[in-house]
Amino acid sequence: MDHMIPAWIDGTLVPLDKLEVHRRGLKHKAVSVFVLHGDAVLLQRRALCKYHTPGLWANTCCTHPHWDESAEACVTRRLRQELGITGLTQDHRGQVEYRADVGGGMIEHEVVEIFVSRVATPPVLQPDPNEVMDTAWMPREKLDRAIAENPDSFTPWLRIYLSDHAEQIFDQP
Repeated sequence: MDHMIPAWIDGTLVPLDKLEVHRRGLKHKAVSVFVLHGDAVLLQRRALCKYHTPGLWANTCCTHPHWDESAEACVTRRLRQELGITGLTQDHRGQVEYRADVGGGMIEHEVVEIFVSRVATPPVLQPDPNEVMDTAWMPREKLDRAIAENPDSFTPWLRIYLSDHAEQIFDQP
């Protein structure tokens, strides 16, 4: 069941193989996390072995919950697995839906639960090299400029989040 994720077929949520979901462009559940320190956001550069968007910069953590896993549990699990981060307080910022071509004949059509963690001190990172090839703390203004200058270095979903949902993510509640 490790690669089975919750996806909708004819309006019913069912467990389906992750690759099949992306090849068929089916709407599915996801989570996205933004860890913020001051005005900077923690970015990760996706490992080159990832099945889509390898080598592109993304937000701190973005993944799919297992079939029987809550969004909150998924966030905790994947922050630890991908970046070695534990113990953060997660602020749920609501839901976003988007659809984007991610290359290689795959489509992300996600219903995403957005979480934000504000940290006073940047956490010690221990990236899993099978998931993450690099990390960076980038101030919002610099990130917006970098995306404008070189959009193909960033994942489609990060570009969508910043262009369409920045207030939901970055404004203080």
